[in-house]
Amino acid sequence: MTNKKRPLILITNDDGFRAKGIRTLTAYLKDVADIIVFAPDQPQSGMSSAITSINPLRYFLYKEEENVKTYVCNGTPVDCVKLAMYVLPKKPDMIFSGINHGSNAAVSVLYSGTMGAAIEGCIFGIPSVGMSLCDFGAEADFSQSGMIATEIAKKVWEEKLPKGVCLNVNVPKGEIKGLKIATQTQGKWTNEYYASKDAGQRDVFWLRGYFDNWEEQNKESDEWVLTNGYAAVVPVKIDMTHYETIELLKHWEQEITTD
Repeated sequence: MTNKKRPLILITNDDGFRAKGIRTLTAYLKDVADIIVFAPDQPQSGMSSAITSINPLRYFLYKEEENVKTYVCNGTPVDCVKLAMYVLPKKPDMIFSGINHGSNAAVSVLYSGTMGAAIEGCIFGIPSVGMSLCDFGAEADFSQSGMIATEIAKKVWEEKLPKGVCLNVNVPKGEIKGLKIATQTQGKWTNEYYASKDAGQRDVFWLRGYFDNWEEQNKESDEWVLTNGYAAVVPVKIDMTHYETIELLKHWEQEITTD
């Protein structure tokens, strides 16, 4: 990083503070930044942007090492970001969420607690990045993801990100050819549940299924990029307004009344 100031990076995740991914991410980023880890006390996958509004939140300092302070929180990934912004004495220069154990490409960005935290950081006006490795294996190797995260941190620190934009970064399993900027693949999850019985012979349902890719030949999409051995970087915006439809619906203002 050519900027002489050493940045402060807040790291969180949705797999919990003990997860291999967040430990790897911390180990790599602490070489280029001061680190505050503020992570959930247990796995919080699939939490998206959920927040805790009924139960009280708690956090504690778990460990302090050179260039790294680790706090543990009983909330969701977004809770961790919001509470960190409230209790920490200094606003971080960047937020990294991950490294997630599994892909958050395509429509999974909507469900991901990893990306929920990155999007929350974006709402706070902080350059934010969600990192995921497309490997659910217990022995998943996060080292290449850590190296990519370090290079992205350097780029973001020097060049920043546009206001209202964060990054969804997914890294393929195995050897990586390089990095490509991509679009979010269009598609949906299908056959999402497996039905079985519990001990009392009552119906229970397990989340599973597969991704139905609607644009398999789109070489700009993140799923194509990942399938072909590249890490995919998708810019994600927090403004979900579809501006092109506003004029299309303007006539509703006159046609739908409360009279």
